[in-house]
Amino acid sequence: MRIRLLAALSLFLATALPAFAQLTIEITGAGANRLPLAVADFAGERIVSQAVTSVIRADLERSGLFRLVAPGTVALPETATPAYSEWKERGADALLAGSVNAAGEGRYETRFRLHDVQKQGVLGGLSFAHGAAQLRTTAHRISDFVYEKMTGERGIFSTRIAYVVKSNGRYELQVADADGMNSQAALVSREPIISPAWSPDGGKLAYVSFEAKKPIVYVHDLASGHRHVAANFKGSNSAPAWAPDGKKLALVLTKDGNSQLYLVNADGSGATRLASSAGIDTEPQFSPDGQSIYFTSDRGGSPQIYRIAATGGEAQRVTFEGSYNVTARLSPDGKSMAFIARNSLGRFQLALMDLATRQTQVLTDSAKDESPSFAPNGRSIIYATEIAGHGVLAAVSSDGRVKQKFSVQAADVREPAWAPFGK
Repeated sequence: MRIRLLAALSLFLATALPAFAQLTIEITGAGANRLPLAVADFAGERIVSQAVTSVIRADLERSGLFRLVAPGTVALPETATPAYSEWKERGADALLAGSVNAAGEGRYETRFRLHDVQKQGVLGGLSFAHGAAQLRTTAHRISDFVYEKMTGERGIFSTRIAYVVKSNGRYELQVADADGMNSQAALVSREPIISPAWSPDGGKLAYVSFEAKKPIVYVHDLASGHRHVAANFKGSNSAPAWAPDGKKLALVLTKDGNSQLYLVNADGSGATRLASSAGIDTEPQFSPDGQSIYFTSDRGGSPQIYRIAATGGEAQRVTFEGSYNVTARLSPDGKSMAFIARNSLGRFQLALMDLATRQTQVLTDSAKDESPSFAPNGRSIIYATEIAGHGVLAAVSSDGRVKQKFSVQAADVREPAWAPFGK
């Protein structure tokens, strides 16, 4: 028994302890009206159950939407009937209870129920069968369940992020869980790696690598580790963006002169020019419905954001305030656009525009923001910035209230991309 517990704990810690390129998170701010929630200690084998409980609490606390009520010291299995009046006195509106029990041959069964304390009823529950290596994954799935039941929105704790770490002249394209843990290197190179972009099914990453001493666009299958060249034309190949159906990439090529927008099939075939201008067109991004492509261009004299039909045609300018607006990224529902704006003091900050009203809100107070990427539920935006000369990642909620900082000790972290929900 003791050996099995230690083995389970070692597997858990293997994905939990800091390592090279492992992100650590610092949280500031919280939502205006946080939901009071108690997460009782899960019952079962103590080491394993506490590991699951701690991940769930960290997930929900990190979201900024929940106020965790002190759970006490007694483990509460999902089969128990809570003393609702006592939990109500503690200030909880909801209570999560569960257990993690050995199922033989290194397998576990995790069960849980979410209780409505005010109405004294069960909101729902599930059971997961898993191995010791899936403890964190199981905890994230439970957190997603709680988040969705209490907010009506899909949770993002089980999603992943990609980012690039530079340290000692080495570049690593890393893929990690949304909480920064369980990082794995998809590519290691002595040459720069930029612009990672997730395929719509979350199974592939397109990116730009300079390992051949020039920028080439690759498509990398994460499950197999295999990749293929999507664009290696004369000159620069950069800024890949997936079409929502996963069949095409928009990208930027200089093979015919200035940086211009092109479409290619995901296998690299069939390159066609999307637009023509006397200026520089770059940073394409499809709208969620696939009908439009947003991009950055200086065709009007200064870098601004434009929109063009995915089939080509005349481009329409989207941003008008300020002399520098770049890197458009659309929210999953297509209603908002995150971008980087330079203010009158020369600070580059993350801004959010409501595309219907054109109202714009600056979400950050930093000075060197870049590379925004929406969480798949649209609730948060991850981006790169700089603190004390080091590149770090940060995330901010779409209302600007909840902020997080992701950093790696003694390394620069750049180029974040938040994966879509898994299929």
